[in-house]
Amino acid sequence: MSEPTRPTWPAYLLTLLVAGLGHVYLGKWRRGALWFVLYALALAFLSARTLSGALDPGSPFFVTALQFDEVNFADVAVPLAVLLVCLLDVYLLGLTTRGRD
Repeated sequence: MSEPTRPTWPAYLLTLLVAGLGHVYLGKWRRGALWFVLYALALAFLSARTLSGALDPGSPFFVTALQFDEVNFADVAVPLAVLLVCLLDVYLLGLTTRGRD
């Protein structure tokens, strides 16, 4: 007897909230953790302008990191790309899960 499958549409919404959460919803814990770590690294290290300005000794990190006066597309491009590829992965995972039934 096969186990009941969950609907995949909540996984898309969960992925939009936090990368990897949709994978966890679908039961792919390791894959979800990997996507979450990749997204967190993209947010932390690949936003060069935010980190370069935040690491000045004269200003606190969180105050500088949260200033959105001059947000460029390059600052959010890598985390956004990771999130979109993660969403595509959830979609493809949902298709393969549905195909097995």
